[in-house]
Amino acid sequence: MASEETRTVETRTAMSPTERGRTAGTRASETTAGVGRTRAWATRLVVVGIVLSALNLRPAITSLGALLEEVRDGLGMSGSVAGVLTSVPPLCFAVFGVTAPRLARRFGPAAVVCAGMAAITAGLLIRPYVGGTAGFLAASALALMGIAVSNVLMPVIVKRWFPDRVGSMTGLYSMALAAGTSLAAAVTVPLTDALGGGWQAGLAVWAAIAAAAVLPWLPLVRDRGTAAVQSQGPARGAAEQHAPLRMARSRTAWALAVFFGLQATAAYITMGWMPQIFRDAGVPAGTAGVLLAVTMVMGVPLAFVIPRVATRLPHQGPIVLVLGACGLAGYAGLYLAPADGAWAWAVLLGVSNCAFPLALTMVGMRARSGPGVVQLSAFAQSTGYLLSIPGPLLVGVLYQQSGGWGVPIALMAALMVPQMAVGFLAGRDRTVEDEATR
Repeated sequence: MASEETRTVETRTAMSPTERGRTAGTRASETTAGVGRTRAWATRLVVVGIVLSALNLRPAITSLGALLEEVRDGLGMSGSVAGVLTSVPPLCFAVFGVTAPRLARRFGPAAVVCAGMAAITAGLLIRPYVGGTAGFLAASALALMGIAVSNVLMPVIVKRWFPDRVGSMTGLYSMALAAGTSLAAAVTVPLTDALGGGWQAGLAVWAAIAAAAVLPWLPLVRDRGTAAVQSQGPARGAAEQHAPLRMARSRTAWALAVFFGLQATAAYITMGWMPQIFRDAGVPAGTAGVLLAVTMVMGVPLAFVIPRVATRLPHQGPIVLVLGACGLAGYAGLYLAPADGAWAWAVLLGVSNCAFPLALTMVGMRARSGPGVVQLSAFAQSTGYLLSIPGPLLVGVLYQQSGGWGVPIALMAALMVPQMAVGFLAGRDRTVEDEATR
């Protein structure tokens, strides 16, 4: 053994400096190639994880919207209690979303998203069978907790893994989110009928897709890297990573938070109540679910196009105004002729709902650094969802008190005006680091 080691040392000593350099270079190249292959494999896994996770961020809500009348009858809910139920998603997003940055720092973004998908799976599987309104709300909150942390961390993961492709990856994520939303809205009623007509099975079936979304993140749970922007130089990235930000000092952060809240208000009113609006106008239940699916499916192509266009513009305000105009036209049609022009109103409101991928894109554009994106995403989404809580509840109360949909629809249209105003301000070419650094 010693003679073998001696011969190895003698061989290395006999090598010329050039030969030793070539040997070291070969080993370094092999190491670099191995790291590159590992990185490429992990990147592909992240893409799959992002897509599957996005598919599961809305079926918990839109599947319930399609069966809201059956759930109300089965659990004995009044219109006001149903309004509370439609307000639970933004409440959970506001309460639990603010914890996402701290959890990501401790466990890593991938581990938190993995746990979030597991929570969605458990909540969707449990809530139809716990019995009673309180248990249904608690199980829904569990699923929504998983959605909340994933909502906040998706822009962070995109910024970290794809710093030079924020627009295209946000578009892919938003497109998958819209696909999952529309799919749940369209097929929940037919699935319920195929499974025997019980609303419990129609809601529980979505847990299977959520379980599949856990798998891509499992190999990545040990990845605790920060969301530092890799395209920046190390000095600047390190400086901004540790720079404390006070988001409450940033006008851009507030504008983006209010814009996020108002678009979320419109989205959750639409997902929670639009099928019922059409059903009360004489549209069959199955068709009402398909109309909601049409509204949601508009986000599939537009959610991919809008972020790519937005990242090429210095000011995203014009896009905000176009989307808002479509929303006002859709609400006007819903007020004047809800059944006769149902398909047109569904399309217009679907275009308007694409303010969500635009807001996510602006989160990535309004911060220079990865840590800035983490803080801005948490602030904008948590504050925004907190602002959106009263909307669906107020719609339920107004519907019950007025006995019709005229007043609630007027409220929806009125909220679109400030959404357009603050969205225009949020679209200005500024960064929160310039406004919120101490």
